[in-house]
Amino acid sequence: MHAHFQMFARYNAWANARLYAAAGALSDAQYRADRGAFFKSVHGTLNHLLTTDRIWVQRLTGNAASGTVPDRLDAILFEDFAGLQAARVAEDARLTAYIDTLDAAALAGMISYTRVSAPEPVTQALGAALAHLFNHQTHHRGQAHALLTGLVGTAPELDLLFYQRLAEAGRA
Repeated sequence: MHAHFQMFARYNAWANARLYAAAGALSDAQYRADRGAFFKSVHGTLNHLLTTDRIWVQRLTGNAASGTVPDRLDAILFEDFAGLQAARVAEDARLTAYIDTLDAAALAGMISYTRVSAPEPVTQALGAALAHLFNHQTHHRGQAHALLTGLVGTAPELDLLFYQRLAEAGRA
């Protein structure tokens, strides 16, 4: 199971880098345009992904990346794209480093936390929490991908199978 989550952490960072490269080519108006997505724009969606990753990594490690953990799922952590992109790279590195420290006993363990959207405490299997974290990333990256396609007619390949083939060939 450890190798499975390591692959997802690396895939996550790879897919985020590809998505950010494409988003970085948008005009500011395109980047911020409300396109009817759950978090409205590419800007809102990318901020949401960083927000939720910071929340989850703090739950997992006990350490907040920026000293504080966002208290809203729609928090805009960075208004500027460059700052958001740098924070995304750092958060992906932090998540990958955390995953690399896990062993079978840790993966079989439980975590406890309080949700941002509701005050009740939750206890959950670590493996299930990690599965959610990576699935959540894929879900909202898909939304950003659709936004990019609608804005400029194309978006980068982000499929897991594509990544796996590149990784096997040493090109990911």
